[in-house]
Amino acid sequence: MRAIRLWAVACAVSLLPLGAAVAQPVPAAKPAPDAKPESSTFSPYSGQPGKDVVWVPTAQALVDRMLDMAGATTADYVIDLGSGDGRTVITAAKRGIRALGVEYNPDMVALSKANAEKEGVGEKARFVQGDIFKTDFSDATVLTLFLLPELNKRLRPTILDMKPGTRVVSNTFDMGDWTPDQTISAGTDCTSFCTAFKWIVPAKAAGTWTVGNGELKLEQTYQKVSGTLTQGGKEVPVENGSLNGTAITFTAGGTRYSGTVEGGKLEAKAENGAGALSGTRRGS
Repeated sequence: MRAIRLWAVACAVSLLPLGAAVAQPVPAAKPAPDAKPESSTFSPYSGQPGKDVVWVPTAQALVDRMLDMAGATTADYVIDLGSGDGRTVITAAKRGIRALGVEYNPDMVALSKANAEKEGVGEKARFVQGDIFKTDFSDATVLTLFLLPELNKRLRPTILDMKPGTRVVSNTFDMGDWTPDQTISAGTDCTSFCTAFKWIVPAKAAGTWTVGNGELKLEQTYQKVSGTLTQGGKEVPVENGSLNGTAITFTAGGTRYSGTVEGGKLEAKAENGAGALSGTRRGS
């Protein structure tokens, strides 16, 4: 669950395409004036205003699908930015996964901690009060979001500097021109904000690589790579290149290569057994 801005609620109400902006915000759906709380415990409501956004809960069906989509296991560390009432973090913790929620509203943080204790996962589900743009989340292996596109794009440079292979899953809203690696729907158990996108942080492959007596020049746009391979004085284009974390695949001169890019080293074998490329990046 996460927060979104007022105009995002208007998008859902008016059934506009995903990410479409609405000029006029709609009022938040506040409790009835004569409604009496059952207790003095803080009780959030959908559309509740926040620092940059309003809070709208993610359907539990989508929470489950997002964690499945990320392939989250007990070996992972899930960090949820804008964690609201804590349901994504708690769901991860109930699967035995260590998880942290970052939430600006201190009342939400207190509620999340109480909810985690009720579910018996207080040790694995942690929550901190903080600004998502000032918080270090670089240790996450799975990052979950429910923020508007402009907020996602503000976070994008930081996300792209995370460890290659980190999975990033967003409810409903995209990352601008960074094409997602996967898109799923929550199915019939969800009635609004039911789509999720996944990106895998790619390794940094751009540059000039010395490979044996040849040279591999790569250009990179997110997880897509292209360039040229020069061997024996012959230059051929690098085409259909892509990165999945540190894994790289591309075609050069009609030969398909697959391998890894880690730090300043590249190793790629020809899938037809016709050789390999192994080398270092200049300047590394």
